[in-house]
Amino acid sequence: MPHVLVAGRIHEAGIERLSRAEGFTFQVVDEVTTEAFAPHVHSADAILVRTQPLPESIIAQAPRLKIVSRHGVGYDAVDVAALNARGIALAIVGDVNSVSVAEHTLMLILAVVHRTIAYDAATRAGQWSFRNSFQATELAGKTVLVVGYGRIGRAVSRLCDAFGMGVHVHDPFIDAARIEADGFHAVADLPAFLGEAEVVTLHVPYSGNGPLLGASELALLKRGAVVVNTGRGGLIDEEALADALRTGHVQGAGLDVFSAEPPDVHNPLLASDRVVVSPHSAGLTLECAERMAVAAADNIIAFFAGRLDPALIVNYAAVGEKIPAAARA
Repeated sequence: MPHVLVAGRIHEAGIERLSRAEGFTFQVVDEVTTEAFAPHVHSADAILVRTQPLPESIIAQAPRLKIVSRHGVGYDAVDVAALNARGIALAIVGDVNSVSVAEHTLMLILAVVHRTIAYDAATRAGQWSFRNSFQATELAGKTVLVVGYGRIGRAVSRLCDAFGMGVHVHDPFIDAARIEADGFHAVADLPAFLGEAEVVTLHVPYSGNGPLLGASELALLKRGAVVVNTGRGGLIDEEALADALRTGHVQGAGLDVFSAEPPDVHNPLLASDRVVVSPHSAGLTLECAERMAVAAADNIIAFFAGRLDPALIVNYAAVGEKIPAAARA
């Protein structure tokens, strides 16, 4: 009888899915920290994990573990090499959050260029004349560079196009012809195009090899450009971004992710009224939370039934042959 450890409170629809699955038992640890769920991994055949780290040291304490199911699509915090060494599958939920993250991305872009936070603060403070500052700008006619053309990048591109923006896309892993066929402009040389973009939005995983936008890349941006990151915190050098904001080289930024989460309260980006932030919540709409919880639970149930789609197992190439035959059916 497989025992599932749910590491972090998920939507009740996911819990209901597990409760109705015949032959399964499960335990829910509400707190979303590694320290909270670590004492319980010894009895887990499966772990459904949210955003907290799952290092090798914890994996080593789970002798029965056969599958880790991520409550999302990213897995930067999971030690994949340690899973591979044990033949443990790592599953993701597939396309359940692209709509939520894309909408959140456009919200951040709009909030930055329209200076929503500043106008809100002025209105609440009785500074009605702030309306005459004309700090807000429009998206229509602006050039946006979408970095990454996966499910989220494609959804963001379509939304930007709907706002009348000129959409340019950089993704070295996607055929330029496909981008062009979708009606957008493919960009092969990222540094060369940074000086043309008025908005840059990031939708790629973090490689671990340093920021995609460091001090030198930010210096290449057109003065007054806007930077948005709903991808991964390590994609931007936060100190360099803070400097670029102070000098006015970068007009504003919208950040849903940070290099350290939660960010230090003294992070200079949090002190800037030209930065709109959110707590890594782009994919956490009510609807998306339900979809992710159900999909993450279904992945575990399907795995033990031998019918989990290999496309959802991110390390299938490394562990496929080690997965029991019933789970590879």
